[in-house]
Amino acid sequence: MNDLLTKNLNQTITAGSLAVTPLPLSPEISLYLISADYPKGRLPDEEMHAIIDKPAYWAFCWASGQVLAAHLVAHPEICRNKMVLDLGAGSGVVAIAAAISGATSVIACDLDKHALEACIVNGKANQVELDTLEDLELCVDKVDLLIAADVLYDRENIPWLERLGSYADEVLIADSRIRDESVFEGFEKIGNISATTIPDLDEMKEFGDVTIYYRKYR
Repeated sequence: MNDLLTKNLNQTITAGSLAVTPLPLSPEISLYLISADYPKGRLPDEEMHAIIDKPAYWAFCWASGQVLAAHLVAHPEICRNKMVLDLGAGSGVVAIAAAISGATSVIACDLDKHALEACIVNGKANQVELDTLEDLELCVDKVDLLIAADVLYDRENIPWLERLGSYADEVLIADSRIRDESVFEGFEKIGNISATTIPDLDEMKEFGDVTIYYRKYR
């Protein structure tokens, strides 16, 4: 299965390789992530275009994902005995944390087929089973809890905040990109934690400043 993920990665980053990586904030979770020695210098133009066209977001554990996963593991009552959907699942880290925490079922939802394949592989590596869904609009049954980490890096996704209540009774979001808290009107701010992306991309410090928001719809 790792061969599949490596093949997917090399469609974008030809010199990249994957390594099983335990997470600093949740060492009980390990993921297949791009190795820390991935190429950081000037890339060939065709590779740069490939990265822009189809970025391998799933090959990194972003700060918000790591923070939200650690929060779920530390507070298993959040997911216990619930049907959970992870929106923009990426590597599957938050979905895995939900499953470890005792969710009855977990759906990893992502528009990227390679991300969904990463979720399945990473789930098996952590001895949990994840269902997958390629588009939130295909979710037929309302879930108990929708979780999402760093889905608002694309400002076009912000209007989705007003619609999430139609898919879930509760919503838990971790975000490091939006500083205008009025965007989260109706949500309760429940925590703020600093982290880095794994492997570290040496991003601006503010992108490691993660806030968790919660909203209950009934």
